Amino acid sequence: MKKLESWLDIQENSDFSIYNLPFGIFSTKEKTARVGVAIGDQIIDLSAVAALKHFKKLDIPMECLLNDSLNDFIELGKKKTNGVRKIVQELLLKGSRKLRNKEGVFVKQKSAKMHLPVVVKDYTDFYSSIEHATNVGIMFRGKDNALMPNWKHIPVGYHGRASSIIPSGQNIVRPKGQSKAKDATKPSFGPSKRLDMELEMGFIVGKSTKLGNTIPAEKANAHIFGMVLFNDWSARDIQAWEYVPLGPFLGKSFASSMSAWVVTLEALEYFRVNGPKQSPAVLPYLKTKGKQNIDIKLEVGLTPPKGNENIICKSNYKFMYWNQAQQLAHHTVNGCNVNVGDLMASGTISGKSESAYGSMLELAWMGTKPIRLDDGTTRVFFNDGDTVTLRGHCEKDGIRVGFGEVKTKILPAKK
Repeated sequence: MKKLESWLDIQENSDFSIYNLPFGIFSTKEKTARVGVAIGDQIIDLSAVAALKHFKKLDIPMECLLNDSLNDFIELGKKKTNGVRKIVQELLLKGSRKLRNKEGVFVKQKSAKMHLPVVVKDYTDFYSSIEHATNVGIMFRGKDNALMPNWKHIPVGYHGRASSIIPSGQNIVRPKGQSKAKDATKPSFGPSKRLDMELEMGFIVGKSTKLGNTIPAEKANAHIFGMVLFNDWSARDIQAWEYVPLGPFLGKSFASSMSAWVVTLEALEYFRVNGPKQSPAVLPYLKTKGKQNIDIKLEVGLTPPKGNENIICKSNYKFMYWNQAQQLAHHTVNGCNVNVGDLMASGTISGKSESAYGSMLELAWMGTKPIRLDDGTTRVFFNDGDTVTLRGHCEKDGIRVGFGEVKTKILPAKK
C-alpha cells in the first residue's frame, strides 16, 4: 500500500489514521447530530466540507449529511460514499491547504457526543467461531458431541432484538428473569447471576435486496458497507433455562453494545487473510474465493468499580470459521430480504489459547477457573459496577486502522 502523510498531527498509534476515515454520527452543543469522519483525535463535519463545495461532483444531498443516522448516506451507494472518503483523504494529505483553518470543519472528539451510527431495523447474530462453539459444546455436551451435526455445513445464526442495541458509553442494567439451578426442583426469579459479554464484530448491510432474491457469496462484499465492534451481552443463567427448544430470548434481548465508528470494507482490504480450512467442503452456494477473513486484533478490558483496567482477553477476528460473505449468502439463500442498516454480528470470537476466549463463560470455564484481577478480587461473571471495554484494530507494515472502543458499565438490577 502506498504510504500517505497528512498535514494534521495524528498520533502514531491512533486507530483513526488517514488510511481509515470511518463514518459515524456526532453532535456538540452547537451542532445537531450529523455525519462525521474520524481522523486522529478529531471529527470532520462532512456537512461543513460539503458547504465548501468539495463534494460537488458527487452530488451528495446535504440532508444526508445532516441526518442523525448513516442510513440515507449509505443508501447513496458505494460509488458515492467511497468517493466522499477518497476526497476527504485527499484534502488531508500533506501539501493540501483546502481545509486548513476552515471554521466549523473540525471538532475535537472529546467535545462531541457520539450516537448509534445506524438505525438498525433488523439484527442477526451468528455462531461462527469454531473454537467458541467447541468450547461451549464441551461444557454442555462433552468432547464427543461438542459440535452439533449441522455446524460445519451452515453458518448457524438467530434473529436478534434490534431495539435494544445501544451505543458505546451507555450503561446497562442487570437483567432479571427466570433461571433454574442444577439442584433445584423448580425455577426461581431474580437478577441474573451470570452476566456475560460476547466479544464480536458486526457488519452493516449497505445494499438492500427484494424479498425472494438471494446474494451470491461472490457478490456479498458489494452488499457490506463496513464493520463495527459489538458486545452481545448474555445472561447465561436465564439463557440456559429458556433456550430449549427455540433458542435465545430474554437472556440476550436486554442489551447489545455497538461501537460508534463504522470502518468501511475498503479501509480493511489491506488486512485480508485466508481463513481456516473448511472441512467437509461446503455446498456450492457457500463457496468463496480469495482472502475473505480480516486480521483484526481484539482485546477486552475489565475495570472493577474502584480499580484499574485488567486486560482479560486478546483474540483475533481472523480465527472465524465462517466468513462474512458466507454469512450473508446463507442469510438470503431462502429469499430473505435485507435492508440498508441491517446488522449482522459474528458471534463470539474465540481463539485456540485460553487467553483468546471471547466470553467469561469460557475464560472462567463455567466458574471453575476464576479470573484474578490486580486488585485481588476474582470474577467468574461480571459484578455490578464493572466496566467492560472492547477494542479492535488492524496493523500491518506500519499502517493502522482501528475501531476505537465500545465501553459499557453494568448497573444493579432495578427493584
